[in-house]
Amino acid sequence: MTTQPCYDVIVVGAGSSGAALGARLAERGQKALLLEAGRNYASSELPEEWRSPNPAAAIVGANVADFLWADHLASRTASQEPSLYWRGKGVGGSSTINGQIAIRPPVEDFDEWVRLGCSGWSSTEVMASFVALESDSEFGDDDYHGRTGPIPIYRAPTSAWGSVDNALREVAVDSGYGWAPDVNAPGATGVSPYPINSRDHRRISCNDAYLEPLRQNSLLTICGGSLVDKILFEGTRAIGVQLDNGRTYRGDRIVLSAGATASPAILMRSGIGPAVDLEELGIDVRVDLPVGRSLQDHPMALIGLPLTAAASAGPNDRHSNCCVRYASGLVADGNDMMMVSLNQNALAMASADVRAGAGAVGVFVNRTYSRGRLRLQSSDPTRQPRVELNMLSDDRDLERLLTAIRSLGEMVEHDTFRKITDGDLWRVNRALRVALDGPESGLRSYLRDHAVDTQHASSTCPMGNPDDEGTVVDPECRVLGLQGLHVVDASIFPFVPRANTHLTCVMAGEHMANKLS
Repeated sequence: MTTQPCYDVIVVGAGSSGAALGARLAERGQKALLLEAGRNYASSELPEEWRSPNPAAAIVGANVADFLWADHLASRTASQEPSLYWRGKGVGGSSTINGQIAIRPPVEDFDEWVRLGCSGWSSTEVMASFVALESDSEFGDDDYHGRTGPIPIYRAPTSAWGSVDNALREVAVDSGYGWAPDVNAPGATGVSPYPINSRDHRRISCNDAYLEPLRQNSLLTICGGSLVDKILFEGTRAIGVQLDNGRTYRGDRIVLSAGATASPAILMRSGIGPAVDLEELGIDVRVDLPVGRSLQDHPMALIGLPLTAAASAGPNDRHSNCCVRYASGLVADGNDMMMVSLNQNALAMASADVRAGAGAVGVFVNRTYSRGRLRLQSSDPTRQPRVELNMLSDDRDLERLLTAIRSLGEMVEHDTFRKITDGDLWRVNRALRVALDGPESGLRSYLRDHAVDTQHASSTCPMGNPDDEGTVVDPECRVLGLQGLHVVDASIFPFVPRANTHLTCVMAGEHMANKLS
């Protein structure tokens, strides 16, 4: 066993949270070690297809396994078999493979976090971190935006939108949804252009934004190919980590930022998790905590659009520019639903031989109540955990998605959509059409069988009041019952935010860098 020199902080995972956290701590004088299970590579080494505004080229590219955990599976609902669940691999993590969507949750999410016991995470307190991370080309001078942060934010003008973008915008506005030019503004609701983390129409990942500028900084050490097996302890204090190859590193503080599925797996291999699950695998229980028990993602339903040649996206066209955030009126939370455009249906392209003209519109449950579960299948760190999202298990989610897909089904009948579709759009949605025309029980079954995720895994190590039975980390992101061990990534979200998770993950890294400096 080889032991390395001691670091002020060891950050496990170089994704959206870990890259921001490790970089900021090094900038502020801490000796930081950033351990990444995937490759450590310079920005110039990222293949151009992963820079593209259209993910289709990367999905069908030869090097997809270099940046994606190909053996990482999840079941979406109780009626679906496990299938690939996208998680980024290498420096930048999922910010290298996601849709480049830089959207924030409504500010009310964070005030709810505080009501759930997450003191220090109110909308006012996290706003400074959102401002610090971004350089917004359009709204950067507003108080709630930034102009000088590492992540560039861009919105394509409607004149540059794809055919599905503009069709959704026109029909949604015509249907009474208002226009909100900045979806990240407090109080924004309705039809909006997506904010995109890109520069000159090319992806900017967290590797590009945070790590590349510090590669010559002696206080930041980045080690790729470093799969962490478990945390090392002296008594109840975390003192280091052990890799799958037996190598160990020591640090005064250990921070897990490996993502919402890998961070809980590391905790459980270290004896931190539900005692009954750990004992089944022969893992000695260090702290009995509900790790992995509150997993969430946004369930989405899609309607495919067979686009005409003129309306089809090109290989370098942006796949999505338009979203519609709205209130269903069926739950107390506002902005609980989201409609999205897909000029090219990357989800379909990933699973079937679909021609270039395959577009789609989708709707997802933005405020989710269903909870899933993550468990170890083995104590072997090279084996992925068992991920059961358990989507639509809460009737509030199922009924809202049912209502939403009916509404979206009516919207795509609008002449604006008919102009861009090649013939009858229902020929590629036959099962959905049958379900829409039949009893509600059939539509519920259809949704359980066909709902997809949005790659927004969260809440496997929830932050909250230490006295609450569902809490894993306190408001300082410290794992309960232990010292020197933190979790900082989407794992800690009390619930999946009402937005794509990327920007909130970066915010968490920025916010905790302030607390840990």
